[in-house]
Amino acid sequence: MLDELTFRRHADAAIESLKKSLILAEESNGDFEAEEQNGVLNILFEEPPAKFVITPNTPARQIWISALSTSFKLDWSDSAQDFVSAKDSLALKPLVAKLINQHLGEETVTLV
Repeated sequence: MLDELTFRRHADAAIESLKKSLILAEESNGDFEAEEQNGVLNILFEEPPAKFVITPNTPARQIWISALSTSFKLDWSDSAQDFVSAKDSLALKPLVAKLINQHLGEETVTLV
């Protein structure tokens, strides 16, 4: 397990990178809005209404995503150099893009 400082460094960098990618996608798509508050990243949708919450969980050393009435827990992977879901082996950005596209019902969002 990562020590707390290393986890925080990786989590902060991952969430900041995700936020930048979401802002770029938001500008070209317009179907959602990303905002960060106190280290928690929220993705807000008007139609259909919803809110995704992405937050680091320091005690568990995971990034948690609450979206589509489901909780996703991502662990740090040294080999991928990213946070990865144990459920489907998707890294943070591809997983968030998949969830956004599922919510919108179309494949319009790619996060780089």
